[in-house]
Amino acid sequence: LRLGPSTFGVFDAFKDETGRQNHLNGPIAQALMANASELLAAPPSIERLDVLGAKLP
Repeated sequence: LRLGPSTFGVFDAFKDETGRQNHLNGPIAQALMANASELLAAPPSIERLDVLGAKLP
């Protein structure tokens, strides 16, 4: 997601909180955090949100 000229977001959806925590503590997230200072202008901000509506086919 593009949130601004140089600000981006990633939207992930999970079946439950366990899946979310497994993702956030998994190897990809660990690699991102380990290399964040080289890849990103600022530390990543992870925010939880609630989907209020969705339209599926």
